[in-house]
Amino acid sequence: MERKGKWIVAGVVSAALIGGGTGLAVATAGGDDSEQPITGSALRSASAAALEHTGGGKVTDTEVGDEDGYYEVEVTLPDGKRTDVHLDKDFKVIGSMADSENEQNDED
Repeated sequence: MERKGKWIVAGVVSAALIGGGTGLAVATAGGDDSEQPITGSALRSASAAALEHTGGGKVTDTEVGDEDGYYEVEVTLPDGKRTDVHLDKDFKVIGSMADSENEQNDED
């Protein structure tokens, strides 16, 4: 009986380690961690274009290779709402959209 118990414990520990490793691999494989921030002179140009478009605020996040444009700049406006400004390679605004999290936060 003691030997059977050791095998059961070993099986449970193995399953937990495999499951935990799989969860870690999934967690690090995608999501916001894979986004590339804008850097250097491109950051300065993209930030200036986005702030001009929104009429002010503070740049709180950036991304290169966004699905809606070459660059994405998140601007937090003075009222606390966030807007994503999408730019082409030449830092021209091609669109903007209020961040969907704003709606959730306003309802709370």
